[in-house]
Amino acid sequence: MGNLKKLELPPQGLNMLFGVQDQNIKYLESLLDVSIGARGNELLIDGDPRDIETVEAILRDFGELFDEGSKFSDKELKDAFKQIAEDRAYSLRDHFQRNRFNPSGKKTVAPKTANQRKYLDAIANNDLVFGIGVAGTGKSFLAVAMAVDALFKKRVSRIILTRPAVEAGERLGFLPGDLQEKVDPYLRPLYDALFDLVDAEKVTKMLEKRIIEIAPLAFMRGRTLSDAFIILDEAQNPTREQMKMFLTRIGFGSKVVVTGDKTQIDLPRGQRSGLKEAEEVLKDIDMIDFIYFSEKDVVRHKLVQMIVKAYEEHSTGAATNQPESRDH
Repeated sequence: MGNLKKLELPPQGLNMLFGVQDQNIKYLESLLDVSIGARGNELLIDGDPRDIETVEAILRDFGELFDEGSKFSDKELKDAFKQIAEDRAYSLRDHFQRNRFNPSGKKTVAPKTANQRKYLDAIANNDLVFGIGVAGTGKSFLAVAMAVDALFKKRVSRIILTRPAVEAGERLGFLPGDLQEKVDPYLRPLYDALFDLVDAEKVTKMLEKRIIEIAPLAFMRGRTLSDAFIILDEAQNPTREQMKMFLTRIGFGSKVVVTGDKTQIDLPRGQRSGLKEAEEVLKDIDMIDFIYFSEKDVVRHKLVQMIVKAYEEHSTGAATNQPESRDH
């Protein structure tokens, strides 16, 4: 290719960079049009000039971070390489320093895709953000992580997590127990995200003191929520009226994130999703951002992605082979 570049790294750094059986470097070569070889401590990069430039920037950042004492797993490096290949303006230093945060000291959170990164930036820079897309893309988890971060950094004085109590085929009235017990199954995913990010003891104390409040959407009516980080999850299921009611609760010093999946609407036939309407009505307002997630952002176990894909292919095939139904 004739565009050879040479760079030097310490031996331990080279081992970490190349990874087990050189898999990190092979992965980087597969993402970009380059070949990377090592001669002693020296790295030789050959390929397209633009790609060489990207690899150079990655290696320069890597060398500096390594000298500063940073250590990276193969998976972390591959995640970073993938995002840089998708967005050349992004850097390895950004990935490992600017976009990683540890909301409460328990677990480090980092975006795994370019859209997740845009989502975190949008939440940081806007008072109202909509995260729209399929399940498993990290919409709710990342929103809860940002809320916990804002609370621990004292940017807000409380967190309010809410979901509409509409689920496929279930009515609240038929569930046993008092109201709290009735509501809990719906709100469980929000509890799970919280307990994943914050020590259980702290979460329990904050729930008792109502610093963190987890409630069904109907409880929001008539309240103005100031100085709070508010997340509306499963936002495809509120009606138009409920969505308007929720969005007009926003008070001073508050930040709101609305997450939903338009393919999973459980509303009765004839009722329009408040999420779909909000998208049309609010799309031109400057201080509101819409971030869209796709299948590419699903960050589940590889096997789960394969299972989801297999089911989708099967149902498409089944639909085309369906015999015509007859009335009996």
